[in-house]
Amino acid sequence: MNRFFKIIIIALTVSCLFCMSVAALSRMGSVGDEVSAIQSALKNKGYYTGKVDGIFGSKTLAAVKSFQKANGLTVDGIVGPKTLKALGISGSSSSAGYSSNDYNLLARIISAESRGEPYLGQVAVGAVILNRVEHPSFPDTISGVIYQNGAFSCLNDGQFYQAVSSSAYNAARDALNGLDPSGGAIYYYNPKTATSTWIRSRPVITAIGNHVFCK
Repeated sequence: MNRFFKIIIIALTVSCLFCMSVAALSRMGSVGDEVSAIQSALKNKGYYTGKVDGIFGSKTLAAVKSFQKANGLTVDGIVGPKTLKALGISGSSSSAGYSSNDYNLLARIISAESRGEPYLGQVAVGAVILNRVEHPSFPDTISGVIYQNGAFSCLNDGQFYQAVSSSAYNAARDALNGLDPSGGAIYYYNPKTATSTWIRSRPVITAIGNHVFCK
């Protein structure tokens, strides 16, 4: 009898582990930061027109399936590693190591630097901050990058201390979850207002809204 129960317990444990591994993938009914990143990426690629709300509903499901079909992926509506990679998202683990203070700081700088820009332009600004954290030429923390002397004029003109927009919080979340519309940029500028000849000499990666993103 004891042996029988041991076998049952082992079987249930394996079953639970399998279910947990499946549940870790974003699918119908999932909620959270990764779903928001998925929705943002799908919206950027023209597959999704709904709200970026972090809720994997029927509209998100339809968009995922359309994207999978168009990109030669298994059309199952489940966003696994291959679909995440095709969307340009590294997955939820990319936000590991960042605190709530980092999140709030990132949202604040996004709001100050890109208030009024298209949503993906706001995410791109956040991505630039994170790209700098990973780059050897910049400080290795979000706060270090933001407060680096002369890096952002918004710290001096008061913009940084204004109320943070709700879209900036969403953009910070998406950037922390690996969405990078900037294409790996470490600089950006507004060509209408930039006076630095040096920044204009940087290799351009992309332009979103009023900002040019560059290496």
